Amino acid sequence: MVEPLQLVAVKPPSAALAHSRPEEWRDLGWHAPLDPDAAEDQHRRLVSILEGAGAEVILLGPDGRTGLDSMYAHDCALVVPAGVVPLCTGKPQRRGEGPALATALVDHGIPVLGGLDDPAAHAEGGDCVWLDAATLVVGRGFRTDAAGVGAISRLVEPTGVEVISVDLPYWRGPADVLHLMSFISMVDHDLAVVHLRLLPVALYELLVDRAIELVEVPDEELATQGTNVLALAPRHVLMLDGNPMTRARLEAAGCRVETYDGGEISLKGDGGPTCLTRPLRRG
Repeated sequence: MVEPLQLVAVKPPSAALAHSRPEEWRDLGWHAPLDPDAAEDQHRRLVSILEGAGAEVILLGPDGRTGLDSMYAHDCALVVPAGVVPLCTGKPQRRGEGPALATALVDHGIPVLGGLDDPAAHAEGGDCVWLDAATLVVGRGFRTDAAGVGAISRLVEPTGVEVISVDLPYWRGPADVLHLMSFISMVDHDLAVVHLRLLPVALYELLVDRAIELVEVPDEELATQGTNVLALAPRHVLMLDGNPMTRARLEAAGCRVETYDGGEISLKGDGGPTCLTRPLRRG
């Protein structure tokens, strides 16, 4: 999750809005509707930063199987060495996103594998954090269920990957957005951004055992996506503007920090730069 980003898929707001209903934002738990023009401007800035870091960007187009939440392209797939695995999301309104992404990626010549082996399994990419190439931590919560954790384990363990399941807190309940990546982002092999008060004890102990340094996000910067930090390369990161304490701590840890204005595309739907991007290749 930290090697230089080479290929990434994103979905512009206009494409996500193309098949959404006028009041869909309420049903999805957004805080307010998007301003289409402002959202598009902010998203273009995001794409320019990704391209400036050397990444090739795939712009996903409209798809009738998807709605507003599909702008957060990270959640509907898991990337493994052999290709991309479409996921069946825990949020029912997002179930068409995995198949839609698969169609788009096949059209771009990206290897797409079959889904998880359990048709009843629900999982989301935001609950999957690679600590290294051989260790995948999966959060068990309202978006990724026990069947989803099991199906992911059966998929990757034959390749030598260890899957470590950690339980997520109830937080604000099943209607809220809480992923494992809501309180941890890897930004180097030995550096993670975390919100300690939400971090599962088992995960905290694992990070300490592996000598992974922790950059703590203060309580007041949790709601503004302070924990949601995308590694463009080791210690070269992208984060939402408006989190000065977290930024200062990252810079003190030797990180080069870039920021973007996400008042429309991030704060309204609780999705920062990791949510807005589906990294497909690093190296």
